[in-house]
Amino acid sequence: MKILLAATLAALPLPIAAQTISPDIPAAIYTDPPANKTHPAAMEVVHIPSGGIEINSVVYVAEGPGPHPTVVLCHGLPGLEKNLDLAQAMRRAGWTVITFNYRGSWGSPGDYRFAHNLEDTNAVLAFARNPANAAKLRIDPMRLVVIGHSMGGWVTALTAAHDKNLLGGAMISAGNMGMIGALPRDQAAGLLRGNGMEALAGTTPEIMADEIIANKDRFDFAKAAPQLLQTNLFVLTSDDGFAGMSDALSAAIKAGGGTKVRTLHVATDHSWSDARIRLQSEILNWLATLK
Repeated sequence: MKILLAATLAALPLPIAAQTISPDIPAAIYTDPPANKTHPAAMEVVHIPSGGIEINSVVYVAEGPGPHPTVVLCHGLPGLEKNLDLAQAMRRAGWTVITFNYRGSWGSPGDYRFAHNLEDTNAVLAFARNPANAAKLRIDPMRLVVIGHSMGGWVTALTAAHDKNLLGGAMISAGNMGMIGALPRDQAAGLLRGNGMEALAGTTPEIMADEIIANKDRFDFAKAAPQLLQTNLFVLTSDDGFAGMSDALSAAIKAGGGTKVRTLHVATDHSWSDARIRLQSEILNWLATLK
């Protein structure tokens, strides 16, 4: 009987704490930090001034007194995948995370424009660096990182190109608006047309196409490579047809002598639908090198 019982117990699944966890998966992905009653983790709704209006934003405040290194997380077009699972994992790892909706997207007032996306990201960084906001939200204004997915990856590249005070930037399956703007208008509009357009105000695929065509050189993040040579940049690509756009940027940085760009390709879709743990692990491990 004892032998049978021992064999039965041995066949049962182990508790999560006893299971073998890959050393490449940070504990913050599967473990909550100890509760801090004095300085608990929190979620704060804020409205950030940009372009004469206020955009909708949420701050995931990390546990502990801080000040905490902080990530500005940029969603894509229109932003169906907002990577909030990644935001929560980063917070468990000790990073405060600011998520926001660009003007004209997901209820933020104003008209949606690509140029506004860049301006709005600058406004969020200015908000994080404001001493009063930093103190209230336990933000370390000297340790800021921008991470963006899809069109948000484009925002990340162009933001990091001019903001030399960032710790770094990460681009997830980025789309290069400048390269799309070099296409014929109908083709560019077709690429910009997709599910979720009802989440955007004051625009159409044709309006967006006209904007990127008129700004194709300014919007081409590959042309920003000379300004990114000294930037800690993590470029993640997937099997979505856009990888070549990011590869061109990485190659240009390396050709210019840049040594701080890191690249990773994973065989998954544009939203990393079947690789969420992999995405969180890669981002957390990269962030740990910046602290």
